[in-house]
Amino acid sequence: MRKTSGMISTYFKILRPTQWLKNLMLFFPPFLAGVLLEKGEAVKGVVPIISFCLASSSTYVLNDIIDREKDLHHPRKKHRAIPSGKISLPVASILAVALLAAALFIGFLCNITFFVILLIYLLVSLSYSLKLKELPIIDLFCISAGFILRLQAGGVVFGINISEWLFLSVFLLSIFLSTGKRLYEKNAMGENAGNHRKTLMSYPAGYLDGTMYMTGGAVLVTYTMYVISKHVLVYTVPLCCFGILRYIYRVKRGLGGDPTDSLLRDVPLFIVGLLWVVMIGWCNYCFY
Repeated sequence: MRKTSGMISTYFKILRPTQWLKNLMLFFPPFLAGVLLEKGEAVKGVVPIISFCLASSSTYVLNDIIDREKDLHHPRKKHRAIPSGKISLPVASILAVALLAAALFIGFLCNITFFVILLIYLLVSLSYSLKLKELPIIDLFCISAGFILRLQAGGVVFGINISEWLFLSVFLLSIFLSTGKRLYEKNAMGENAGNHRKTLMSYPAGYLDGTMYMTGGAVLVTYTMYVISKHVLVYTVPLCCFGILRYIYRVKRGLGGDPTDSLLRDVPLFIVGLLWVVMIGWCNYCFY
């Protein structure tokens, strides 16, 4: 019984369910537009988000397969199911294909535009896993593209136009977070960083620091421009500012760089994120 439970846990972990939080980006357009709680609206996103969760999990499994040798040089990733040998390569390959097929089938059930966006997301993710993650700067833009495509998919599903300021905010925030993650990895692994991720040694000293600070500041500007037109939402800007500064603090102190892990494990960041959701909800659904 314990062995079976342990195997189920191993297979579940390889799907990286905590990373599914990124797919909540699909609900951002209706949530920020103040229509998510209208009758039947939230239900529209159930099938699309399942499709994206399956698609993202398939890319995570594929990436683990490709990076299995490099992950052996990482103090934490070497314990993952594939590099540690808990899940064999053939089984992992079958799982990746099955997840991909399920994601495409479910995505096709939505609408053609959403299906095309899902295909583009998978194409970018596959290209990233195979080659683009080895190219400096381009690797950051590939990660950012994943967030932008989720945002656009949400707009399509709920029939909401994505404003220019929201687009820029999400784009710059994703560059900021991915840069912070790279900087943390480079500092944490030191001389062995190149063995784990080739691009880490391609960035000159101070480059990732400067990029993180630049995009963090730009996020504050674009987010302020987005919320200022909605008047009372401007009071969420201090929360955004605190969140950015707290993330930078974590990265520079070596406490962690993964955005999802940081949000779930760092109490101040979690509280600020929760307050942001509550304030946006109150302003959009109670104030007006």
